[in-house]
Amino acid sequence: MITYMDRVVISAALPAIRQEFQISLEEMGAILSAFSWGYALFQLPGGWLGDRIGPRRALALIVTWWSIFTSLTALSWNAVSMSVFRFLFGVGEAGAFPIATRSLSRWMLPTERGYAQGVTHAGSRLGAAFTPPIVVTLIAAYGWRTPFFVFGLLGILWAMVWFWYYRDSPEHHPSVNEAERALIRAHLANPRSPRSAKVPWKAILLSPNVWVLSAMYFCYGYCLNVYLQWFPTYLNSYRGFELKKMGFYASLPLLAGTVGDLLGGWLSDWLGKRTGNLRLARKLVAVTGFLLAAGFIVPATLTENPYNCVWYTCAAVFGLELTVGVSWAIPLDIGSDYAGSVSAVMNTCGNIGGAVSPLALAYLVKAYGWNRPFLVAAALCVLGGLLFSRIDATKPIQPREA
Repeated sequence: MITYMDRVVISAALPAIRQEFQISLEEMGAILSAFSWGYALFQLPGGWLGDRIGPRRALALIVTWWSIFTSLTALSWNAVSMSVFRFLFGVGEAGAFPIATRSLSRWMLPTERGYAQGVTHAGSRLGAAFTPPIVVTLIAAYGWRTPFFVFGLLGILWAMVWFWYYRDSPEHHPSVNEAERALIRAHLANPRSPRSAKVPWKAILLSPNVWVLSAMYFCYGYCLNVYLQWFPTYLNSYRGFELKKMGFYASLPLLAGTVGDLLGGWLSDWLGKRTGNLRLARKLVAVTGFLLAAGFIVPATLTENPYNCVWYTCAAVFGLELTVGVSWAIPLDIGSDYAGSVSAVMNTCGNIGGAVSPLALAYLVKAYGWNRPFLVAAALCVLGGLLFSRIDATKPIQPREA
C-alpha cells in the first residue's frame, strides 16, 4: 500500500507544483517518466538484493531509501532536481515487490501463496484509490510539500516495525512453535539458509517457465497501465464526465480490482487444496481472469452509454486483477529461495509493457480514435491467457533436492 501511496502523491500535487515552478507539460512528463526509468532498470538488482542478504534487511533498507527520496521531493527547486529525486525514488521502489515476494518464500505453504500475494497487491490498489483525497486535503491546508514529508515518514516508521518484527526464517522467530516450523519445513522444496550465497541466474534465464511467465506479465502490465494512466482522461475527454464525476468513476475499477486481487489468490489456493493439482489451480484462475477481462473490455469500448462503460470496465479490471495473486505466486512456486530474482525478471517485463502502453495508446488514439487502444488491450488479455496456459507451477527452476 505504501509503495502506491508514495507513487501517486505527485499526481495529486501536479497542479500546485506546475504553478510554483512554472514548468511545461513536457517537463512534467519527464519528471514522471524519471520514476519509471529508475523503477524498470533496478528490478533485477532489487530482486538480487533480497535473495542475497535476506528480505528482512533488504526491505528495511530499500523502504528507508525510497522514503527519504519521497520526502526529498518536497525540497526540489526546479524540474531537473525533481527529476533526479524521482529517479532515485524509483530505484528504491524497484525492489519492493520482488523482495516482498522473497519474504514469503520461507513462510507460506504452496496452497497459501496465491492468497498472500493477492493481499499484497490488493494493498497497492487500495493505496492508489484512496491516496488522492488525503493528498488534496493536506495540500489545501499546508501546501504541496507537506504530503511528501508525511508519506516519507510513514515509510520510515514501517521499515522500523518490519525490521523489529519480521525474520527471514520461521526458525528464528520467537512466536513460531515447533509444530509450525515442522509443517513449513515439510513443504519447502529446497531448504537453504535464509540468505542465498549465489543466485542461479543461468538456471533462471534458461527456464522456459520464466520467459513464458514474463511474456504473460508484459501483456498484464500493458493493459493495467491503460487503466491506471489513461482511464480518467478517457472518461473526461471521450465519455463526457465532468471532473468531479470523473474522479469518482475512475476510482471504481481500482476498487473492483482490489476484490479481484483478493479473490484470485484465495481461489487459486483453495482449488489447489481441493484438487491436489497446483498446476491446474493456478492456470484455471488466471486464464479465466484474462478471458473475463477481454470479454468485458469489448462491450465497455463499444457501448454508447458512459455509465455502462464504467460498469463493464469494473468487471474487466476485476478479471484482470484475478490474475495478479496467481502470477506472483508462480515465482514462489518455481523459484523458492530465489523467488525475488525470478519475480524481478517477470516484473521487469511487466514494466516494459507498462512503459510501452502510454506511448502506444497516444499513437493509436491519434490515428484511429479511442476505441482501437482498448480493443488492442482486449487482444493482449487473450494472449496473456494463452501464455498462462503454458506455465507449469510445479516445475522448479532447479531440480528438487532429496
